[in-house]
Amino acid sequence: MSKMNLNKQSMKEPGEKQVDKDYPLDHVPKSARNSLLSISCVLIGFTFFTPTMASGAALGAAFPFDDLILIIIAGSLILGVYVATMCCIAARTGLTCVLQSKYTFGKAGAKWSDIILGGTQIFWYAITGEYMGSLFAMALGLDTFGWKVFFIIFWGVIMGATALYGVRAMTIVSYVAIPLMGVLMVLVMVMAIRHAGSVDAIRAITPTSTMTVTSAITVIVGTFASGGTQAGNWARFAKNGKVAFIAGLLGFLIGNGIMVFSGMLGGLVFATGDLIELMISMGIVFWALIILTLNIWTTNNATAYAFGMAGAEMFNKNNKKPFIIGGIIIALAMAILGISNYFIPMLNLLGTFVPPLGGVIIGDYFFVSKGRIPKLPYIHFKTWRIAPVIAYVLGCAAAYFGGMFNIGISSLQGILIAMIAMPIIHKIFVKCGWNDEHDVDPDAEYV
Repeated sequence: MSKMNLNKQSMKEPGEKQVDKDYPLDHVPKSARNSLLSISCVLIGFTFFTPTMASGAALGAAFPFDDLILIIIAGSLILGVYVATMCCIAARTGLTCVLQSKYTFGKAGAKWSDIILGGTQIFWYAITGEYMGSLFAMALGLDTFGWKVFFIIFWGVIMGATALYGVRAMTIVSYVAIPLMGVLMVLVMVMAIRHAGSVDAIRAITPTSTMTVTSAITVIVGTFASGGTQAGNWARFAKNGKVAFIAGLLGFLIGNGIMVFSGMLGGLVFATGDLIELMISMGIVFWALIILTLNIWTTNNATAYAFGMAGAEMFNKNNKKPFIIGGIIIALAMAILGISNYFIPMLNLLGTFVPPLGGVIIGDYFFVSKGRIPKLPYIHFKTWRIAPVIAYVLGCAAAYFGGMFNIGISSLQGILIAMIAMPIIHKIFVKCGWNDEHDVDPDAEYV
């Protein structure tokens, strides 16, 4: 019996033991799907991320209030619709982002996705780890390098542990954290209005720095470009594509928009986007640390989960745990070495080079595959699919040069050019007689 037939048989045997309950190398079955509330809480918790406020604060210092509102809406709308579409594909296929990349780019092409998506999530884990260590050391009056390192390692290990237990553990953390973050959002608005005197006074504040509108929108999209592209890792557990799309919008249009808005208010009124640090300076230490911990926790366990999934695909191991542990070790080392110095440049890179990856996946799934792909045991993957690679390079070029020459909105251009180029290049290949498709068994089942 061939290896492929053995794979089919093992897939259909009900008694087969699943190595990892989060299905890192397989389609999520219907029996494992969750409700809109559950998926939305995980995605909202993921975007409720206090360092995002720093992005909002940078915008708050560069634009008048009324312009900021329009910029935040535009950036959050681009990010929200993009992520929601990726979530929809994930729920319909039941696949992680890196497995979707395998369908789109081929076996070798998927490894690039593993590196760029998994690697950037390790970077984010390091950023949040350094942030946690610094704030805890400062708030508790233990502001030395040794204590900072202790808190980086302590919280890095604790928060990564929930990622080992998968989506269910992450949902529980989100249920606890989201209400407290809601309290923080209200507190920020009340503090800002009181400090400024009125809403009109806030609107009258003049900018103290400069930034182009396109750069501002790129920063908003870049904050969660990598994480948002991988939001399907959790949305694939939604009951259907519609539920996943709504959950994606709630998380990345509403959730991320609120965080940027809060940081923007802080930047306008208090000249800082770090509201946790502001609370500590005002003596509200206990609640600041509680909110900080739960807030970062919801993001960090999702981040660790994402690089665990990327590692599982890259090394073809049906177990995310060793890759979560390895990624955490790398991230903690980066945090101790001071990775936060590269925060803003990395945001710009993420906003430029990650969204085209999702754009190609969207273009391939909806316009080439027509929303229908064969299940994993029935497909023989090519090493590379050339058309998607060309589409991705074109999307990156559009984003990069758009940002360099201040033409359009670079992140949006990257998504759209990659998405549109994918079916066009595919049709050119077909007309030229070039086979750029994976081989599929005649008896294949589709999702």
